Amino acid sequence: MDCRGYSRRIVDANKFASLDSLGVRLGRLCIKEDISVAAVAETFRVSRTTVYNWFAGAKIPRKSQEDKILYFIKNYKPE
Repeated sequence: MDCRGYSRRIVDANKFASLDSLGVRLGRLCIKEDISVAAVAETFRVSRTTVYNWFAGAKIPRKSQEDKILYFIKNYKPE
C-alpha cells in the first residue's frame, strides 16, 4: 500500500479499526488512493483533526455526514 501522505501511525490505526465505521471505510479509500486529509476535510467541511479521528476509528461521523460519505465512497473514480 502506497501511503506517502500518511504517517505509519494513522495507516496502522486505520488498518486495525473496525470497518463498521464509515470514517474508517473512508480512510481506507483515501489512504489507498492517496487522497489528502486536507481535501477530505474541505469536501466534508470538517477539520483535519476530525478526518484523522474518523480514519483511526476514534470518532464516528455525524449522522448528517453519513450520506455524503457513502456517496463519496461509492462514486470515487481515480483520476
